[in-house]
Amino acid sequence: MNFSHISVLLNESIDGLNINSDGIYVDCTAGGGGHSYQIAKRLSENGRLIALDRDPDAIIASSERLAGFKNAEVIKSNFSEIRDVLDNLGIDRVDGILMDLGVSSHQLDTQSRGFSYHNDAPLDMRMSQDGVSAYDIVNEYSEKELARIIFEYGEEKFSRKIAENIVRQREISPVSTTLELAEIVKNSVPQKVRREKNPCKKTFQAIRIAVNGELEHLSEGLDKAFFSLKSGGRLAIITFHSLEDRLVKQRFAGWCRGCTCPPDFPQCICGNVPEGRLVNRKPLEPSENELSNNIRSRSAKLRIIERS
Repeated sequence: MNFSHISVLLNESIDGLNINSDGIYVDCTAGGGGHSYQIAKRLSENGRLIALDRDPDAIIASSERLAGFKNAEVIKSNFSEIRDVLDNLGIDRVDGILMDLGVSSHQLDTQSRGFSYHNDAPLDMRMSQDGVSAYDIVNEYSEKELARIIFEYGEEKFSRKIAENIVRQREISPVSTTLELAEIVKNSVPQKVRREKNPCKKTFQAIRIAVNGELEHLSEGLDKAFFSLKSGGRLAIITFHSLEDRLVKQRFAGWCRGCTCPPDFPQCICGNVPEGRLVNRKPLEPSENELSNNIRSRSAKLRIIERS
């Protein structure tokens, strides 16, 4: 199938995994298979790649992309279930894991998926194409809960007004399409904000995160992924907004901290040692060349940790 997507920070993430040709690797977000392909081509016949994705379209696309590799398999699964997948395959520990947390260009550009506020489509936003949709959240959640979602997941300071106007509109008729929601958002913020930039981004991001349980899956997936690594194995994560990057940064810092004794203790009594080390102290970001070729990479950050 035609699954259009440009892999972000491709070289940096593949290099960051420090691939062992005989190792076992997991691409937790296979998408169109861009990262997976680059991992698979670096593996010997003794190496192994497991590519996961919850989007049925991505499963088809990545399966086609990896069809020539006998050492690669594609499995429909959310990355928060990585431990179950590995257990089912009889794999205890792996050499490297990659997560690319961005919404794919295919999802954004396929109008019927309802992710974009630029085109009119049914409110959907489901990465897995099943479960609760954006339509359900927008039309069924309370005004208070809508305001919370938009504020917490979108960091939108006009969240209360947006939620109030959504509820007011749905009392007349359901909010059914992306452009209907976009119009409500635009009419809920001051003219100055509308002139500066499209005000819909934060609200659409917030509802998408809620629809897909993105932060909950990430929190769970981080722990399961890190503790599925061998000693010396690496976890590389590409984030695209501050909420997920903050979560990754804090979790990495915790694994690298070691001693948790109060700073005024003369010596350590907790006995805790660091469980990992940061491969890059600061996140890697797209080069000017990558930005010129793919504007959607502009907010990407790559963090890599190695298990002790």
